[in-house]
Amino acid sequence: MTKMRKLNRTDAHRISMLRTMVSQLVKHERIETTVAKAKEVRRQADRMVTLGKEGTLCAARRAAAFVRGDDVIHKLFTELAYRYKDRAGGYTRMLRTRIRVGDAAPMAYIEFIDRENELREPKPPAPQPPQRVPLDPWARSRLCQQFASPKKEKSESDL
Repeated sequence: MTKMRKLNRTDAHRISMLRTMVSQLVKHERIETTVAKAKEVRRQADRMVTLGKEGTLCAARRAAAFVRGDDVIHKLFTELAYRYKDRAGGYTRMLRTRIRVGDAAPMAYIEFIDRENELREPKPPAPQPPQRVPLDPWARSRLCQQFASPKKEKSESDL
């Protein structure tokens, strides 16, 4: 695996915990956890949704090697893949909620976006800037001449 937070756990425990949390996130579409765990779960969950969007047999086997449960794999490759077919990335949102009483750990909700019962409404899409017409090299030189200082005419006395 790639570089990740250690979360004060051994390798096997950390990977097992992340697999379980990603599977529960896909199943319930919102979970509450600590901020550090939520940041790691977000990376893995976005990767699994990307595999679901690919829809190939290889992608299904790679997703099945990580998440737990046939119902979770089915949801990844049908419902979530259809929901995010036009989105390039950023399928999850992390919202900080409170400080846990026992150990003062910062807690956060992590949830999928564009779904019902979201904790925060999505921002409206930013308007696209108007398309600029590409200039040909000759028009550009004429533009430069337009804003350049005027050339002085050489008089016969200057020669």
